[in-house]
Amino acid sequence: MNATDTELRSPAATRTPAPGPAPAAAVRQADGMAVASFVFGLIGLLAMNLLLGPASIVLAALALRRGTSRPGRARLGLALGVADLVVLACLVSADQTWSWSIG
Repeated sequence: MNATDTELRSPAATRTPAPGPAPAAAVRQADGMAVASFVFGLIGLLAMNLLLGPASIVLAALALRRGTSRPGRARLGLALGVADLVVLACLVSADQTWSWSIG
C-alpha cells in the first residue's frame, strides 16, 4: 500500500465538505426575489391583487428560504402580499364581485 491508497481509504477523504456561505449568484437571485416581492405587493394594493398578492407571498418565502441579504424587504413583500389578499377580500365582501373600479 502506498500513500495514495491510504489517503483514498481514510475517512477524511470520504467526507463531503461542510457547506459554506451561499454563492454570490444565489444570494443575488434571492435579493432580486425580495425586491420583486416588495414591488408586486405594492402594485397589488392598487391593481391585480388577485394575481400579484400570491406572487408576492411566494417570492418573499423563496427569498427568505434562500437566504437573501435583504430579509426586511422580503418580509415587507410578504406583508404586502397578505395585505393585497385582505384588500381583495374586503372589496369582494363590499360589492360581491371580483372586479372593482375607482369611481
